[in-house]
Amino acid sequence: MGSNESLQARRVAAIPRGVSTANPVFADRAENSELWDVEGRRFIDFAGGIAVLNTGHRHPKVMAAVREQLDHFTHTAFQIVPYEPYIELCERLNALAPFKGPAKSILFSTGAEAVENAIKIARAYTGRTNIIAFSGSFHGRTLMASALTGKVAPYKKKFGPMPGGVWHAPFPVPQHGVTVADTLKAIEYLFRADVDPVNVAAFIIEPVQGEGGFHPAPTELLEALRKLCDQHGILLIADEVQTGFARTGKMFGIENSGVEPDLMTVAKSLAGGFPLSGVIGKAAIMDGPEPGGLGGTYAGSPMACVAALAVLDVLAEEKLADRANALGERIKKDIVRFSQRNDTVPIDALRGPGAMVAFDVVKARGGSEPDADATKRVTQAALAEGLVLLSCGVHANTIRILMPLTISDEVLAEGMSKLEKALVAANA
Repeated sequence: MGSNESLQARRVAAIPRGVSTANPVFADRAENSELWDVEGRRFIDFAGGIAVLNTGHRHPKVMAAVREQLDHFTHTAFQIVPYEPYIELCERLNALAPFKGPAKSILFSTGAEAVENAIKIARAYTGRTNIIAFSGSFHGRTLMASALTGKVAPYKKKFGPMPGGVWHAPFPVPQHGVTVADTLKAIEYLFRADVDPVNVAAFIIEPVQGEGGFHPAPTELLEALRKLCDQHGILLIADEVQTGFARTGKMFGIENSGVEPDLMTVAKSLAGGFPLSGVIGKAAIMDGPEPGGLGGTYAGSPMACVAALAVLDVLAEEKLADRANALGERIKKDIVRFSQRNDTVPIDALRGPGAMVAFDVVKARGGSEPDADATKRVTQAALAEGLVLLSCGVHANTIRILMPLTISDEVLAEGMSKLEKALVAANA
């Protein structure tokens, strides 16, 4: 196995620049909330594969389930020869669905694929074509998912015309000067100027924006959207790809509001690191498409299905939703303490439910002007300290924390200490 430097040279030569890499270190092995690179250096993982590892790297129960499945079969294509783990997983997801009445689920491979199919289902059921999304949103990198995403660079840049029938309303963010009232007024203008609500199939919204900066959707907004949907026959899609599976202190992020969606997209932490996604929805809506209209060759892989069944067991047995709330309180307490130091980069707008925590790096204490350069210095300093850390946000000035919910108290404390050192180093 090569060094980080040699592997980076091979990567540049073999792989197009369109897929970027945040950190120039190459993984060799990982356990729970720690990983080691090819040169033997240890890192604490505060990224979790972008919210994929709520149950940690290589959870023993997940690994055992996959090993057992390997002795049976690895692939048949569910549309050709079906198998029980797919059915069992959908049954369990249906039982978890946060809405009244019968539910049905369908499985795919990626979050973007789940989003694409949620749109197809919404259009098939309603007979309508238009979709309303929000600024700052991220729904994936396929063409329709990119159209829904509320950020041009890098997700739409150079990729030509986006699919039609997609509209955006501003997402309410206090530090950006946008209120819920502003959002609702913009939707009213959309209905008057651009798209008749009788032609809108769905709203799609993240209960907490992920790539857009970890901004929670206010309950007031979600309640207003539910009312508009009921009034006009529009569906409400909750994109739970990043918020799902205990990250926010609830099984699904939208449960923090009490608002019931019609459809939900899920992925990331569903299968503990194995590629799996899905759409969960009200049964009648899910049956909108014709037979054969949905599916995929690898969709609902048996390996990923058994991993997901183990993940659901771990979430319940280890009470990881409760753990997320406890972790979030501890993290926020530490960040408040960091922000009171006078030798760190300035910190603003600490936020997030459960363990989906973020804060902004700004140019002056007490201000809110974004500082993207300082944010980059923080993530670089963190890596030098042995901490894998991600930034995000429409202004590239948000630090987000996504450690596994299975992290030990001792490793969490060590990681937060490394974060503190990075905040100081970035201000030097």
